[in-house]
Amino acid sequence: MAYRLHNDSIKLIGFKKIEIPQPERGEFEDHYFGNHAEWKKMDSTYYDPSTGTIRIYFPVEAALVEHNGRLIEANHLGELDMEQVDSDPTRLLRTEKGNYPLRRQTGSKFGHLREENSKIVAMPKRKLGALEKVDADLPNLQHKIRRDPTSYTEDFRAQYYQYENHREIFMAAPTSATDTGILSLRDLIDFVSHVADCYPEISKSFPQELIDILTLHHTILEPELREKIVGSLVLLRKKNIIDSTTLLQTFFPVLTSTPSKNLRTLLFGKILSDLRTSNSKATNHKLNRTIQTVLYNLLTGDRTSSKGLWAVKLTRELWRRQLWTDAKTVEIMKEAALAENEKVIVGGVRFFLGGDKEREEFEEDSSDDDGIDVSKIRHQVGINKKRKKASKALSKATTAVKRKEKKRNQPHPLNFSALHLLHDPQGFAEVLFSKHLQNPKSRLNLEQKLLVLQLVSRLIGLHKLTVLSFYSYFLKYLTPRQPSVTTFLACLAQSVHSLVPPDILESLIQKIANEFVSEAAAAEVASSGLNAIREICVRQPLAMNDTLLQDLVMYKKSKDKGVMMAAKGLLGLYREVGADMLKKRDRGKEAALGLRSGQRKQQVFGDIPAGEIEGLDLLEKWKKEERQRKRLEKGLPEERSDNEGEEQEEGEEEEEEEWGAWDIEADISDDSGGWIDVESDKEIEISDEDEESVEKKRVKLDVDLENKENDAPNTTETKPSNLATTRILTPADFAKLQELRAQAAVNLHLQKKGHKIHHPTAQSIPLTNSHRHMDDPLTAAEIEGLASLSKGRTSREEKIAAQDEYKTDRAEHKSKAARKKERKTDEGKSTTNKEKARKKNFLMTLGKAKQKGKRSLVETRKVLKAHSERGKRGGKRGNR
Repeated sequence: MAYRLHNDSIKLIGFKKIEIPQPERGEFEDHYFGNHAEWKKMDSTYYDPSTGTIRIYFPVEAALVEHNGRLIEANHLGELDMEQVDSDPTRLLRTEKGNYPLRRQTGSKFGHLREENSKIVAMPKRKLGALEKVDADLPNLQHKIRRDPTSYTEDFRAQYYQYENHREIFMAAPTSATDTGILSLRDLIDFVSHVADCYPEISKSFPQELIDILTLHHTILEPELREKIVGSLVLLRKKNIIDSTTLLQTFFPVLTSTPSKNLRTLLFGKILSDLRTSNSKATNHKLNRTIQTVLYNLLTGDRTSSKGLWAVKLTRELWRRQLWTDAKTVEIMKEAALAENEKVIVGGVRFFLGGDKEREEFEEDSSDDDGIDVSKIRHQVGINKKRKKASKALSKATTAVKRKEKKRNQPHPLNFSALHLLHDPQGFAEVLFSKHLQNPKSRLNLEQKLLVLQLVSRLIGLHKLTVLSFYSYFLKYLTPRQPSVTTFLACLAQSVHSLVPPDILESLIQKIANEFVSEAAAAEVASSGLNAIREICVRQPLAMNDTLLQDLVMYKKSKDKGVMMAAKGLLGLYREVGADMLKKRDRGKEAALGLRSGQRKQQVFGDIPAGEIEGLDLLEKWKKEERQRKRLEKGLPEERSDNEGEEQEEGEEEEEEEWGAWDIEADISDDSGGWIDVESDKEIEISDEDEESVEKKRVKLDVDLENKENDAPNTTETKPSNLATTRILTPADFAKLQELRAQAAVNLHLQKKGHKIHHPTAQSIPLTNSHRHMDDPLTAAEIEGLASLSKGRTSREEKIAAQDEYKTDRAEHKSKAARKKERKTDEGKSTTNKEKARKKNFLMTLGKAKQKGKRSLVETRKVLKAHSERGKRGGKRGNR
């Protein structure tokens, strides 16, 4: 370096260290010592083989040195104009930029000299220019680029060049990357991902580079760097730099192969969030088909692998959120149920057994109010100081309520059950039964086999399938000592339908009766057996023979309440569906009258009644009554005249009214606000029938039957309603239909309790649960029934606990004052002055009470007068 001062002057020289990575140190030393002559030409560099570092020296400019009471500033070459030197050692000053030795220029490059009386003074931090600050602060540069991308193109290019250098170093040796290098790479990835949309040409390879890093090295990546890469890819997807298909096809292979639990949780949440966002405004069929194909191939590619469990979890969550509701989703879960991995099988089976219930519960939870009380917020805004923040909160709450109200008024989507969307339920049931239940090599335990058994039985009962070998499978499990025997009984019962041959079921019913229903069996066992037999006979009454039925009905006289009620349930069933199989004393009046009048016909195997909407005749009758009521209000006769013009005019008016009342809210009647009309006491007659004294009244019963048979009018078969084929039923019609069904069900319940109701709607619904919805499963708890009544006399505590189970929806009893206080607290209102004075400390009120007692009559008059006037003007603030 060409110094300006003489050799006796002092020079300030600083240096920087560059550490060579250990894997690359050997290659560097080969190059260094092989080209030593070239390296010697660079006087300002020195390589230390012992530490593997390169030191680069540079002059320290504008440094201040205190010497003999005065400050001396170094020039641009680091020279100090100082001649007096007392000793030879060198003093070092360590600052942010490195070590600065105080040197005398000598022939040797590393000669040192220190001035004892000299002291180097740390200079204040030099002011940086605007561009230099931007280079050192990536968030600041990011902010400036977002404001003016064109002016900072070169700055971004420089930072992107640094990112590429760090990435190449990392990709060359991922395991030996230093902490500083990883930190710099992470910051640069975050910076580039935020501003990549401003420079698409420069950063066009950036997304693919991140995908390569995550795909190839996700097992060895540092956790924070890994999360930063995942978040950057999601950010690029939000900026539409990459599409959802690319993002999801990148994440899903990593999800199924990474050993990191945190990464799996993160990726699963990101995948689910992206699918929700893509289907928020409208269904993205293209993306859904692509992802469904990926999941389907994952399950069918390797049926023994546990990777398919992620396909099950993702599909089940999307089904629960009603994002995927098509048949393709059901086919994915069907393949999961036919897999060979136990966890995947259980996941697929549980989807069919409980997926629809989960979807309904999620819909109910999402439909609940979010707790936004607009009136409360408006009240707080009115009484508090006016601020922009409060007004913004009010407008935000109002917008949220309006959005929710709009969503509530939208038409409800058609949600079909997963069991109804199966393409081939017969083949699915047969493969499930043969692969997981009949196969001796199946590795499922008893609990898992019961889940599969429940699914197969529901498929057979719902779709009325024919799998005859399925019923013989139950024979070895129908014993009281079998674990979970009530679940086996429930599966058997719900697999029965009207097309199952009765001779196949007759042996099963006989087996249940022999094993469960006997005098030697426990009361709980007998009750469960009778309930199982009743559930089977509800679905196929022809499976019972006369002798066995009469023996089972005799248990109605049992002293155990659970057995007695189970036997009465079986008796009530056959009074409706097979009264001719009962003895005369067990038939009852209604059944006996029906048999004699010919109303009740014997059932025949394979006879399927014509299907129609349940309760449609009730709706038709109600419409007829409404039509007659409106004609009477207009002063017209109840029945229409023969005038064709008048009939046409009335038909047009009715059609306009029906189209105008299309919405449910527009046609809600006054009596549909949650209460159901029940027949008045005048229309209810208590029957004289007593089941316990049937034999004593046999003669009277025969006389009544003869009299009623003579007085009975000629019965004719009721024609099915043609309302559904002649008119378009509106949602308001279906709402009214549901209300009429509920009313008829209440009347039916009263009739079953012993009341005779003269109401036509009570005759339209059978007295058994054979009309149970086929989508509703039959559980083991329903088979056990009232077995708890057979456990002996319950204590008072057990009775209270049993009653409390049915009071979960009741609020805790509180006084009127407590309820008023709670309501005010919920509304955000404060307490009154009287309430505050009531809770005030007594010692704080003692002085005022004493002073009040010493008032004279004049002072008392003034106080009362002021109080009266203050009340007239609305208090101290004059609020009136």
